[in-house]
Amino acid sequence: MVHKILCAVDGTSHSDKAVQFAAELANKLGSKLTIASVNVMIGGARSGAMYLKEDRDVQQALDAAAKAAAAGGAKDVATAYLRSREAAAGVVAYAEQEDFDIIITGTGDKHGLSRLVLGSVAADIAGRAHCTVIIAR
Repeated sequence: MVHKILCAVDGTSHSDKAVQFAAELANKLGSKLTIASVNVMIGGARSGAMYLKEDRDVQQALDAAAKAAAAGGAKDVATAYLRSREAAAGVVAYAEQEDFDIIITGTGDKHGLSRLVLGSVAADIAGRAHCTVIIAR
């Protein structure tokens, strides 16, 4: 049984697709849905911790995604603001710590060299997760 679904978002249109899918799945299964966003830490030990996004921007993305999930049929929606040096590591660690059954994430349209250089958070999550991962397109 799927009791807890984690949907990782970053405020992009790719995240919107993941939220829509996650909301529909949570509604059909009667599962709790948590929308999570990771603010990635940049900088080193000498320069102090800085984050890629402003707190208010991350919170706005979370709020918008939670509202969309509720409109999409999810009945029990929560949010989680995460901080980590890597987005995928933050999502996977939180999912394991909180014992989620499924992680849902979106993915960009990276191909070829940009995929090789930039990597893919979705692929990283799928490769590291302790549970089922669904990549929504």
